[in-house]
Amino acid sequence: MTQPIEDYALIGDLMTSGLVGRDGSLDWLCLPRFDSPACFAALLGDKENGHWRISPAGAPDDEQCTRRAYVDGSLVLESYWDTPDGGSFKVVDFMPQRDDAPDVMRIVECLTGEVAVRSVLRLRFDYGHVVPWVRRVDGERVAVAGPDSAWFRSEPAVPTWGEANSTCSEFSLAAGERVAFVLTWHASHEQRPEPLDPYEALRTSLADWRDWSAQCTYEGPYLEAVTRSLITLKALTYAPTGGIAAAATTSLPEEIGGVRNWDYRYCWLRDSTLTLGSLLETGFLDEARAWRSWLLRAIAGDPADLQIMYGIGGERRIPEFDLPWLRGYASSAPVRVGNAAVDQLQLDVYGEVLDSLYLARSNGLPSERHAWRIQLALLDFLERNWRRPDEGLWEVRGPRRHFVHSKVMAWVAADRAVRTMESDPSLLGDVERWRTMRDEVHRDVIENGFDPERGTFTQYYGSRELDAATLLIPRVGFLPPDDPRVIGTVDAVRAELGSSGLVRRYSTEGPSVDGLPGDEGAFLACSFWLADALHMTGRDKEARELFERLLAVRNDVGLLAEEYDPVAGRQLGNFPQAFSHVGLVNTAITLGRTHAPPTV
Repeated sequence: MTQPIEDYALIGDLMTSGLVGRDGSLDWLCLPRFDSPACFAALLGDKENGHWRISPAGAPDDEQCTRRAYVDGSLVLESYWDTPDGGSFKVVDFMPQRDDAPDVMRIVECLTGEVAVRSVLRLRFDYGHVVPWVRRVDGERVAVAGPDSAWFRSEPAVPTWGEANSTCSEFSLAAGERVAFVLTWHASHEQRPEPLDPYEALRTSLADWRDWSAQCTYEGPYLEAVTRSLITLKALTYAPTGGIAAAATTSLPEEIGGVRNWDYRYCWLRDSTLTLGSLLETGFLDEARAWRSWLLRAIAGDPADLQIMYGIGGERRIPEFDLPWLRGYASSAPVRVGNAAVDQLQLDVYGEVLDSLYLARSNGLPSERHAWRIQLALLDFLERNWRRPDEGLWEVRGPRRHFVHSKVMAWVAADRAVRTMESDPSLLGDVERWRTMRDEVHRDVIENGFDPERGTFTQYYGSRELDAATLLIPRVGFLPPDDPRVIGTVDAVRAELGSSGLVRRYSTEGPSVDGLPGDEGAFLACSFWLADALHMTGRDKEARELFERLLAVRNDVGLLAEEYDPVAGRQLGNFPQAFSHVGLVNTAITLGRTHAPPTV
């Protein structure tokens, strides 16, 4: 049976990540990068597509651990099992930050009595499609297929045997005894990496994570939730470049059985301002600098070629294709790799880039000498193109439209240019030109994007539909929070897009703006935006109640997917989702302010 998305926990080494279920099965792992083909793909298929389960010997497939938790301040997961004969053991899952090759380490330790434990390792390279050739070398197992190779060992060694194209082992432990399993990947044409001591690697990993999380400067009432979200954002960071993946997975559905299944293992420019703000506000300046540096490298080039997303290394080509041999999570097909939205026109990203660089400058990050010239080039392009329709923030696969959020972010781009030049008159550029553009865009949005009859901003010009992205209007400073048009928009979005207290992005009923069949859940980032907007418009009690409701949506180890189905009470979409955790951090910070946060 398919486990609920919220039954999974994340492990990772700042270059890739895996998902471990409550049943002790590692069902998703991409090696060597977040966007590499998975060698465990049971998450999107079945056990034959690759997994690695450690559980009590004889336990049925659906038996789950008794409890689990991350070690405080870390990404080291501990899962505890109580056995029928009174014994107990724990499995410690982690991936040490790598020097050379990626390692997955799973340490089994008996806590009480005597326990019998079973391990079943079923490697399947290329997203569960390729069965490797496995042989024994000096008491270890090595699996090879094409470009991939993996070594499997235990310390101390326990017997293993092959069964149904898997590597099995079964062993007994008494209280205080432990066995460490290590799976190490490397390119098959290279020599095997030097083996690591798993017990020393555990000590080092705990120290590394605790040293990092101790830098957090947030001191509000939601410290545990904020810290866990920041650790999750760090875990989704690709250390060599500073890029932050939107999620660890591909194709987890926005509707069970539906087709809204996308690959989120890439970096979106739309996330840049909110992510940068959360890092700066909580004291993680090194990560903020790395994210800004990734951003500047990714966007360098012709402004007309600016993409909405890039690979974690800054790659531009992210072709989309289907994997027909995978049935999809809970039979939600197709399973997609890559993302065709990379070729869309989304004018809001220009505003998000300019806003990010303005935010970095305002918070004292040293300026990159070439950054301002890049910004001027982006502004020049936007000045000539902001009147065009686009696919908008939500990457609709229907016709292009004049989305209100896209126009608002064009205003943000001009506004941040004006503010930057006012703060530093020595910068090149025509400040009056950008003031004129700012005024023109503002006037255009007010005239065409606001419905005076209903007192709300709409999703796109001429539409009666609403869009939760308009909740950001006071946050970006387009209008002040006490403006009646802002208050009317907040009330309308909550009334028309509300779903059991949470918020959907937009309506999918009738002819959908996104050109896709089916429905989706409440969008968690938008629900955090509603909490922010309620606070900014003076409704602090309602904002806090909504935030507490959102905290309750997290799973038992504090993780959030992209969406939530409040009727079924389950998470939906790719997991864990950076945008959701950024929303959590920013809302916790916002609620900690006595007054509404600044609008820029």
